[in-house]
Amino acid sequence: MKKQRNLKGLDRRYDIQDAKTIDFDVLEVIPYEYEGKVSVIDIDTSEFTSVCPYSGLPDFGKLQIHYIPGKYLIELRSLKYYLYSYRSVGMYQEHITQRILHDLVSVLRPKWMLVELDYNVRGGIHTVVKAEWGRRK
Repeated sequence: MKKQRNLKGLDRRYDIQDAKTIDFDVLEVIPYEYEGKVSVIDIDTSEFTSVCPYSGLPDFGKLQIHYIPGKYLIELRSLKYYLYSYRSVGMYQEHITQRILHDLVSVLRPKWMLVELDYNVRGGIHTVVKAEWGRRK
């Protein structure tokens, strides 16, 4: 009879926060002085973090936001704080991408926006999630 190994930590789970802790209210906009002129704004960070809602283990990825402004631009300091509020939130990668898109569209009202999250490889699987709103003209 084979002796079964006791693998420690398989039942361990780290504390995670739920989506209610995402700090939407920190987002600020500034007027776009060239309304009617088409500019494509590209913002990215390779330091986006959240956690897996199943295990509580961290997910790291590169976040890219592309948009054509309407009347407003995102104030970057507020965007940093908003993104930081995901740090301990347990959400699936696909849901986070849609949530970021929804939040930014609701505050900015852009003509077009694309949010892309390119997660680091974990367990041999690489995930890229893209969510788009509006039409790029």
